Amino acid sequence: MNAKTDIKPQHNCIAIALAAAQAQMGKALKSANNPHFKSKYADLASVVDACMPSLNAHGIAVIQPTTDEESGRFVETILIHGESGETLKCRVPLIVQKNDMQGYGSAVTYARRYGLMSMAGIAPEDDDGNDAARAAPKEQAQPRLLTPDQFIKLRDKIEEAEVPEDKVLKRYGAPSLQQFPAIKFDAAMKSLNATIAEKAQPENADLDGDEIPQHEDA
Repeated sequence: MNAKTDIKPQHNCIAIALAAAQAQMGKALKSANNPHFKSKYADLASVVDACMPSLNAHGIAVIQPTTDEESGRFVETILIHGESGETLKCRVPLIVQKNDMQGYGSAVTYARRYGLMSMAGIAPEDDDGNDAARAAPKEQAQPRLLTPDQFIKLRDKIEEAEVPEDKVLKRYGAPSLQQFPAIKFDAAMKSLNATIAEKAQPENADLDGDEIPQHEDA
């Protein structure tokens, strides 16, 4: 009598492997509590439990590194198919509410959760879009941030004016240049240009770089 052996499925491309894995996935269970909305949601652990066993069984590994670019910070979700070497990728922006490690960690966990759900094609149990509808007004209330081009221009202008970056951030109420409100971009550029012009005048040659001249139109 021959012993029974388990034969692992073989797939020659990542699309076939992912389709086979998705056929075996369940929904992400809403097991964590959200005290703000007094509701349950599917946390990262639930999402991993729902999709990772099937992905791994069909030869797909998952990595989620963080990236930091001029356009912003992201969590990149990458599905790697071991047999073919093919990959699928997506990026979720990191929206950090608090400028500390706790805020950063929460943003990374949030981005990993949504990146993995998107790539695996799974949804929380009984998800009808109500959570997104409730969150929509809060998203709209967030101030628009600098575009990549504005970010570069403001950074370079601060260096040209020889003004400490933290002084500019404090004056305009921004935690960082990445979170600088776009609505204040023109005023900041105008003020910095005025600072550069004033320093160029002979009577202002000894102006301290730590000082930001106050201009009524800024």
